[in-house]
Amino acid sequence: MIHYHGTPITPERSATKFIDGRHMFFSYATVIPSQLEFAAEFASSLALDNGAFSNWRNGKSIHDYIDDLYLWYSEWLPYPNCDWVLIPDVIDGLESDNDKLLAEWPFCRSQGVPIWHLHESLYRLEKLACEWPRIALGSSGEYGTIGTDRWWQRVADAFHRICIDGQPITKVHGLRMLNPDIFTRFPFASADSCNVALHHSDSTRIYQSKDHKMNGLIMLHNIEKQQSATRLKGIPKQQGLFGELT
Repeated sequence: MIHYHGTPITPERSATKFIDGRHMFFSYATVIPSQLEFAAEFASSLALDNGAFSNWRNGKSIHDYIDDLYLWYSEWLPYPNCDWVLIPDVIDGLESDNDKLLAEWPFCRSQGVPIWHLHESLYRLEKLACEWPRIALGSSGEYGTIGTDRWWQRVADAFHRICIDGQPITKVHGLRMLNPDIFTRFPFASADSCNVALHHSDSTRIYQSKDHKMNGLIMLHNIEKQQSATRLKGIPKQQGLFGELT
């Protein structure tokens, strides 16, 4: 699987060390242009987030900036190491709201990834999986907190719906799911999180040293050394153990 590490990374002096040679994830809502420019030159690959989740938490609608978002996408999609971008979505919206945005997608299907929100119907999930080369799973609604019992069960139900002999019929990306406790149990093609960006300078980490870059590199290694399941596995017996996972 591909491990996409979220940004922005602070302090700035740590960014180049973490980005160089890795797979990076940039959000329209929080991007630091210099970090994206460096990634376009030196990262193995990059993917772009539409910023809907961050803006939704701040009371901003995707429709407030969708034209500027498309301009941003059109600037970066031509780069050889830009894998794909997230199609605009309405967090906690109706399925019809998100289907309308899919119908209006102005770029190639191979470049865009639609998001299936966990509160939406399994029928819509199956339809997306049949029509798109890659889809993303996003936690939302009553399944908005990653790691709860109902969240684990919903993700398991989703994979059961789109798997044949335990393997998905399309590539699946897990939004905010780059935690080994999650991706080692499901057959993800890729996943992302901002875990390293947020916590590499956290003094509570057991491997804390005076060098924040070294802490981040250890975190990166611990994540990247593990791979997703090749086939669908069972959900944890102690499902609520992890709390909110990032």
